[in-house]
Amino acid sequence: MYRIITIEREYGCGAGEIARQLAQRLGWELWDHALTEEIAKLANVECAAVERCEERADSTFRRLVNTFLRGSYESHMSAAGSEPFNTDRFVDVGQTVMEKVARTGNGVIVGRGAPYFLRERADVFHVFLYAPFPEKVRRLRLLGKSQEEAEHLLENVDRERIEFVKRYFDADWPTRSLYHMMVNTAIGNQNVISIILTTMGIFEKAPIRVQPPTHSGEHLPAK
Repeated sequence: MYRIITIEREYGCGAGEIARQLAQRLGWELWDHALTEEIAKLANVECAAVERCEERADSTFRRLVNTFLRGSYESHMSAAGSEPFNTDRFVDVGQTVMEKVARTGNGVIVGRGAPYFLRERADVFHVFLYAPFPEKVRRLRLLGKSQEEAEHLLENVDRERIEFVKRYFDADWPTRSLYHMMVNTAIGNQNVISIILTTMGIFEKAPIRVQPPTHSGEHLPAK
């Protein structure tokens, strides 16, 4: 029986809203911004600090800055007695929080490396959502983005996710064999939700263990 659904996604495909509607339909907890808040609470930092690290690999310059600030007066201003919050820290705290969420169950987790953190759990159903470029632009325009802003975001956000997954999980993004299913959201939110629930039911009746790949380029290191 699946107790958690992870929703990994291409930026702009509408996954956040689909996850919200899916959680509502199931009566489950939605772990999207709530996950950011939980990580921030455990790390004793502001949510903005977590948001800057989510699915982004620290640049070399930022890593040097964090190293320089370690133990300095400035580092104690944000969280006394703790190290500066960077992506390394996000990954450490994020894994702790996601494992806690998974143990609690009945939750839908959006992004933030959840499929990789929880890849060893048999009670987690992994979904990847994507869409054609024009569909992603359309959805972003509905959210108030200009054409130019939408195109800029689509060219850059997923590139950061690729770098994040490569650096912290030594895997290509998306790691296709990690997911139970991949769905094109251009078919509409309700159709996507129906397909997710139907497919999850099929897997529950005839369980098939989704295994992390082991061949070069998609290797996921053991925990």
